[in-house]
Amino acid sequence: MSTPATRTRTRKSPQQRSAEIHDAALAVAREDGLSALTLRAVAARAGVASGLVAHYVESMDDLLVRTFRELVSAELDEIRAEVALADSPPARVARMIETVLDSGHNDVTLIWVDAWSLGRGSAALAEAIEEQMDAWQSFIAAVIDEGRDARLFTTEDPLAVGWQILAMIDGIAAHALTRRTDGAAFAERLAQACETLVGARAGTIVAELSPRG
Repeated sequence: MSTPATRTRTRKSPQQRSAEIHDAALAVAREDGLSALTLRAVAARAGVASGLVAHYVESMDDLLVRTFRELVSAELDEIRAEVALADSPPARVARMIETVLDSGHNDVTLIWVDAWSLGRGSAALAEAIEEQMDAWQSFIAAVIDEGRDARLFTTEDPLAVGWQILAMIDGIAAHALTRRTDGAAFAERLAQACETLVGARAGTIVAELSPRG
């Protein structure tokens, strides 16, 4: 009579478990937003009991903040790298607009939309939001400064203009997500507005946009 094979269970290290829970939280947030980041949802995604998640997470507020910060900072790093490939300040602004309004960034737009709402009840999340928005503002202002140095942009306040451009990007992206429209369809209008704000010659940023089919 044959003996059934015994399944060997591999005991995972605390580091492995922590990494699994971390990855599960990122996956839940990417698919369904920060508002879906609950103990039960993370546990289900990781394939473990809720109690195990609670054991490895300091608090759900802490997990929420860490997840938000990682996802949005990774997006900014990606956009920085993409923008750096463009060969002039107007082209960099155009590349930024096209990249951030692309539907492939809808998951991070949902993260931002949820964060703005949830941040009202979480001081830690509100602090992380301010930190990341400041990073975005500084990034855009640096691109504007390059245009000023090249005498292609004439604005005297890159930080204030950077804030205005960021607000327009966020508004268009959030509205497009909510109304299920294509944010990229507004790239030319946004580029025209940016030309005015940075003090560029009309058409110089629009001309750098990729043709739409």
